[in-house]
Amino acid sequence: MALQIGIVGLPNVGKSTLFNAITKSSQAAAENFPFCTIDPNVGIVEVPDPRLDQLAEIVQPNKIVKSTIEFVDIAGLVKGASEGEGLGNKFLANIRDCDAIAMVVRFFEDTNVHHVEGRINPKEDKEVIELELIMADIQTVEKASQKANKDARGGSKQKEGQIRKTLCDKLLPFLQSGKPARDFEVTDEDEEQAIKSLHLLTRKPQLYIVNLSEEEFINFSESDARTKLDISENAVIVPICAKTECDLIDFDEEEAAEIMESMGMKESGLNTLIRQAFTLLNLESYFTAGVQEVRAWTIKKRSTAPEAAGVIHTDFAKKFIKGEVCSVDDFVKYKGWAGVKEHGALRLEGKDAIIHDGDVCMWKIGG
Repeated sequence: MALQIGIVGLPNVGKSTLFNAITKSSQAAAENFPFCTIDPNVGIVEVPDPRLDQLAEIVQPNKIVKSTIEFVDIAGLVKGASEGEGLGNKFLANIRDCDAIAMVVRFFEDTNVHHVEGRINPKEDKEVIELELIMADIQTVEKASQKANKDARGGSKQKEGQIRKTLCDKLLPFLQSGKPARDFEVTDEDEEQAIKSLHLLTRKPQLYIVNLSEEEFINFSESDARTKLDISENAVIVPICAKTECDLIDFDEEEAAEIMESMGMKESGLNTLIRQAFTLLNLESYFTAGVQEVRAWTIKKRSTAPEAAGVIHTDFAKKFIKGEVCSVDDFVKYKGWAGVKEHGALRLEGKDAIIHDGDVCMWKIGG
């Protein structure tokens, strides 16, 4: 399952610096002027998971394959982007392809780094971005409404048009009131499918990346940050010092660990961001473990065994017979498949079984 996170924000809030840090590169330009990122930079990052190393110690595979996540550094957004200001149209086209939005909001003060609005105000920055996304969605719904009205009059698409017309009639004033589409409640499955087909920007899951100075990071208060941003307790917030994350690239593991410890970091900003993104998108990992490879597979939580197998290949879901499954802890404890079977820790799972995070699976597929 390919996962793509769009990194968005106003110009000069640290998006490209953060992108360079999490992809361990200098791929994204990070100069101190608006629109230094014009075309989106895409970086594919491996998802760290120490459980893969534990499995590999036992199986001794030819290779280890981790799950991956794509980060897309998208051109800075300014007021009027939904009307084409700045690089607005390009920005909005790129973000539509992402699974989730990571909004970078600048907290750090630095007179050497220009702010497009000439001041540091996290709440106003957040509101500019959110308003432009809502305005873009309003345009999308208005166009969809016109087509739905035409389809609803008759013809092969009449029923579909009536459903979309009813949806648009309710959704448009909701958006115009300044609320994001993710807060809109659909009434049935038909409406759910109709709203999905619109690919609305504000319906995408969203998290906030708070870009801090080193001192601010060390003294970070999540409650204070939520107050400054004026966001709810349910909103996902990730504190990061992008400058430190970028500096860590140049140090070896031991030196980097010392720096992280001095700043009170239990894990890197990348690990935190990935973990929060998985939670936001309701994702988890299961493993396959054989001599050829030990591999992590990304699935939705509460996926059935055929759905989990289908991530490997769609035919696996169609021709699924059963699965041999155990927890990663038992696989490690009993030193592999033979030990798991000997100690009765192996589960034979059918089509209705739910696969859980950390399960090790071997699938039996029909011809």
